[in-house]
Amino acid sequence: MGKRKKSHSQYYKKNGPHGKEEGPVRAKKHLGQHFLKDESIAQQISTTLSLSGYSDVLEIGPGTGVLTKYLLKQDIDLVAMDLDADAIIYLKHSFPLEYPELMERKGSFTVVEADILQADLQTYFGQKPFAIIGNFPYNISTQIVFKLLEYRQQIPEFSGMFQMEVAKRICEKEGSKAYGILSVLVQAFYEAEYLFTVHPEVFDPPPKVKSGVLRLTRRVNTNLDCDEALFFKVVKSAFNHRRKTLRNSLKSYNLSQNLKEDAIFDQRPEQLGVRDFLSLTRKIANDTI
Repeated sequence: MGKRKKSHSQYYKKNGPHGKEEGPVRAKKHLGQHFLKDESIAQQISTTLSLSGYSDVLEIGPGTGVLTKYLLKQDIDLVAMDLDADAIIYLKHSFPLEYPELMERKGSFTVVEADILQADLQTYFGQKPFAIIGNFPYNISTQIVFKLLEYRQQIPEFSGMFQMEVAKRICEKEGSKAYGILSVLVQAFYEAEYLFTVHPEVFDPPPKVKSGVLRLTRRVNTNLDCDEALFFKVVKSAFNHRRKTLRNSLKSYNLSQNLKEDAIFDQRPEQLGVRDFLSLTRKIANDTI
C-alpha cells in the first residue's frame, strides 16, 4: 500500500484517539468555535481590508492562526485577541516557531487573552484608527457588531465571517423580512457589502449552517444630524414589535396626536430605510404635546 497523503492544511494532523484529524487547538463548543481549515478562503478574507489610512488591525478569535498568518504577510501591526487559553498558548509559543519569517517582519504582533465583549480597545490602540477582522464565533457575532458601533469613530473598516444568515441581515435593505435592527444601525454609519458564502465542510468541526463574509466601510460623513442615543432607541423599539405599525410600536414615547397623524406612523419598521429612521428620530425629538 502507498503512503497516505497528508491533509491539505498544514495545521491538521492525525493525532486524535480515533484517527480523526485534529488541529493544534481543539474547538470548544461553549466558545462557539469552528476553525477554518481552507487556506484559500483564509487568504481571501485577509485581503478584504484596504489598509488605507491606518496600519493597526484587531483579529478576533484567531484560534489556530489560519487567518493570522496571511494577515501577518501584510504591512500591519496586528493584535490577535482570543478568550481560549489553548489558542493563546499556541499563538504565543508554537505559532512563532512554525512561522519564524513572519516574526521577523517590521510590523508588530501581539497576542492578547481577553473577552472582546468586555475589553477596552483603547488599551491596545489608544486613539488611533484600527480595523477589525476575524472568523467570528457565531454565538457572540451580533454582540461583536454592537461593540464595533461603540468604537465606530476609530474603526474605518470591519470584515470577517459570520453565520450566513446574520451576515446577510446586516447587509439587507428595507422591504425584506431579514432587514432589522442590525441592518439599520450598521448602515447608518457603514457601507455594508456581502462578499461571498462559505460552506460548512471547510471548518473543523463543520457548523450546521453556511457562513458568509462581509465588509463594512465607514461612511465619509457619520454625523446623523439627530440625537444618536434616541436614534438607537427608536430603531430598537420599532423592530421589537416589527409586525405592528410604528403608531403602535412607539406608543411608549407619548407622542402628540398631531405627530401620530404623520403618514410615516402607518408603516411597519421594515418599510423604512435608514434615512427614514433618521427623519423619524428628528420628528420625535422635536415633538411637543
